Amino acid sequence: MKTYIKSIILIIVITFTSCSDVINVDVPVASPRLVVEASIDWQKGTSGNEQSIKLTTSTPYFDKEKNNKVQGASVKIINDNDGTEFIFIDQKNGNYITSDFVPVLNQSYTLEIIYNNEVYIAKETMTPVTDVKNITQSIEDEVLEVNLMFDDPKDIENFYFVKFKERGDLFPELFYESDEFSDGNEMKVVFSKEEDDDSTIQELKPGSIVDIKLHGISKRYYKYIRLMIDQSESDGGPFSTTPAPLRGNCTNQSKPENYAFGYFRLTQVIKTSYTLKQK
Repeated sequence: MKTYIKSIILIIVITFTSCSDVINVDVPVASPRLVVEASIDWQKGTSGNEQSIKLTTSTPYFDKEKNNKVQGASVKIINDNDGTEFIFIDQKNGNYITSDFVPVLNQSYTLEIIYNNEVYIAKETMTPVTDVKNITQSIEDEVLEVNLMFDDPKDIENFYFVKFKERGDLFPELFYESDEFSDGNEMKVVFSKEEDDDSTIQELKPGSIVDIKLHGISKRYYKYIRLMIDQSESDGGPFSTTPAPLRGNCTNQSKPENYAFGYFRLTQVIKTSYTLKQK
């Protein structure tokens, strides 16, 4: 009997030992690509002269070191109407800044980046934004909500990008809207947070301060941000579509196949905040 028990223990030990082997898998690694964060946001009511652009390179998913800030690039934006150039100065940390930019509504601009002897070009138009009409709060299923209202200009195709961020949160909640079915009418974007036992998310409470940004955006950027938000909110279920690499509007004129990630946008934006009151 003792011999039988010892044999079973030996088999178990051998089984667990054999399962502890490390299997090395070679993961394909793509060459790094330029990543462009060129959000030229003109806050309504300001001069909009101070702007910045961030350049990095893509890194392998399993890389622990993320020293991917781009230095030594040449960065400028050109007014397509009169040829005025706005030079962005390298800050040696991936950021390129200017204090001389002149935003003009409905004006087309070209972004030019020269990096590693390759020329990247992107074109966009400075898109105006309508005024905020009202901000209110409401309750839906005992959950507090913030309601942002604005009037859509009639007979003009408009697209909007909205950010809500409760102070203290790491990331904002993003929304995209178009006036396809509401041209010329009042539009409303609703923000709420529901508690989640599997995360640290807590619902909005009286006293919470929510920062709000309302952007007017181009149709092309609307399509880009819609895909980005939809992919980020995908639950990754067994039947979900595999996310595809998002191609922005930055093309490589020297090597078209070596396109950049990211986007060059020009938007007018309204920044405001709302403090929630007692229910």
